[in-house]
Amino acid sequence: MDAVALLSFAGLAALLVASPGPNGLLLAKTVASSGRTAGFANIAGFVCAFAAHGAFSILGLSILLVQSAEAFFVVKMLGAAYLIWIGIKALRDAWRGVAPTARPTPEKRRRALGAAFGEGFLTNLLNPKVTVFYLAVFPQFTAGADAPLAAAALLVVVHSALNVVWFTGMTLALARLTGFGGAKLRRAFRAATGLIFVGFGVQLAGYRP
Repeated sequence: MDAVALLSFAGLAALLVASPGPNGLLLAKTVASSGRTAGFANIAGFVCAFAAHGAFSILGLSILLVQSAEAFFVVKMLGAAYLIWIGIKALRDAWRGVAPTARPTPEKRRRALGAAFGEGFLTNLLNPKVTVFYLAVFPQFTAGADAPLAAAALLVVVHSALNVVWFTGMTLALARLTGFGGAKLRRAFRAATGLIFVGFGVQLAGYRP
């Protein structure tokens, strides 16, 4: 793969990464409730999910998923249900006024980081839009490559790196912003993110590639 093709892919991927979506919303919810370290755990989940999608694309599993209407429907509905569940959970916490513990124990901290990683991973793994992106975009840049598998792996690395850079900056900015808000503001923020997550879930349920 030449430099022009790689830069073209990076430009396209950067536009998609920076566009509003569930990842940025999940980070906003996580940082506001659990801090920036949990936000970084979200990002680690994103990257692992992209690696999985890249592997599925290389192995041809993503093509089987998209070509099978039943399998695509199941994955789509699972992803929609998961986003709606995250939204309902945020609304529940906002209603109850759940606030993070000032000094969590190491065990609670590990659980919180594990949950944040899992949310980041599943939000992307169960998102059929990510699958379609890998299937629609990758062949345009790997078809003429001397080593298509290596080229596909390189594109996954580039896509993941762009996500890390963008969302790390967002996490640091959100950590500073949420430090200025009080308990009422944090509850309102959870309620707003919860409603938007439910909206994303409903939108995904009606998604057709």
